[in-house]
Amino acid sequence: MSELLQREYRRLFEIQLFHHYWLDDGASIFDHLADQAVKARRLLAYDVRRFLALKPTNTTRQTLKASQCLLEETALGAVVLCDSRSEFSGDTVFEFMLTVKDSRLFEYTALTLRPQRICEAYDELHELIYRYKENVPLLSNLTGATRGVSSEELLFLSREYSPLAEDDQVEALGAVGNALAQLTSDGPDATRQELAADRNNFPVYLHQGDVPAITPPAAVTGVPSHGVRLSNDISDDVFVLLRLAAVRPDKEAFSFVDATGKVKTKHPVYQLRFRNRSTFWQYRDKATGADISIESNALPLTYFGNAGHKQKPSENLMKAEKTGAIINRLISEVYV
Repeated sequence: MSELLQREYRRLFEIQLFHHYWLDDGASIFDHLADQAVKARRLLAYDVRRFLALKPTNTTRQTLKASQCLLEETALGAVVLCDSRSEFSGDTVFEFMLTVKDSRLFEYTALTLRPQRICEAYDELHELIYRYKENVPLLSNLTGATRGVSSEELLFLSREYSPLAEDDQVEALGAVGNALAQLTSDGPDATRQELAADRNNFPVYLHQGDVPAITPPAAVTGVPSHGVRLSNDISDDVFVLLRLAAVRPDKEAFSFVDATGKVKTKHPVYQLRFRNRSTFWQYRDKATGADISIESNALPLTYFGNAGHKQKPSENLMKAEKTGAIINRLISEVYV
């Protein structure tokens, strides 16, 4: 007689990857859309798998298998399922890599102008080669920020915003008092615009503070200042690295197991938000190419709606207006 084994799975945690180019409606961010039916339809049409892929590192893949966990990619991101009876040690860590499937992502995504170059550095003392990829964000539930309260609290994997710094570059996001602002040119003396008078009313977007500083071994020089180290676990095509720990001591909502190592009744839902690019819309005569006018403020690029009052630009018609190496503003040309 065959033996029948039954296993009840429950959600250990979810990862939601929201890109505001595909969710916002012109100048109105998705979170502030009043029509709930519109928001529901927008999420039903949204599929992050068109432009991003999420995959576990080799070590995490082995840990998932040993723990009898299942990783399922979804239209909104991914969910990890486990046996309802599973227990995890407090030092369990899962790592996932985001890779780009559609290169057009870089045309409408803020903070993608800095190159993610791969650098090699030789350690003569130990005869080792270290490989790094610059400007790769590293996000963790140990450092993520929250918005909202109690049952409505949103768990972001991005850190809380820091004040804007003198050396920040165009599209940098940061706190100015209680407000949220974004640079519209390179520093020093960068221009900026306010996105929200109270940043607590806006999501925590992926920002420059999510890119970690690199501290190489003492004998190694010539490495980039910020980014991640590549390894057999972290592949060359990594765009964003996610690191999720079982327990966050200072903020229980971010933990995916309780104090005894058992799966929580209410699983955490981690969010990563990508901000859509904002540009100055420059209108040109489509017959002659002559300048007609240019918007006085940078306007967001969105698939739905129109942040301006005239024809909106295509996402692939963006250029950087420079003085030497300094970006003065990002322009989208609109031929009318």
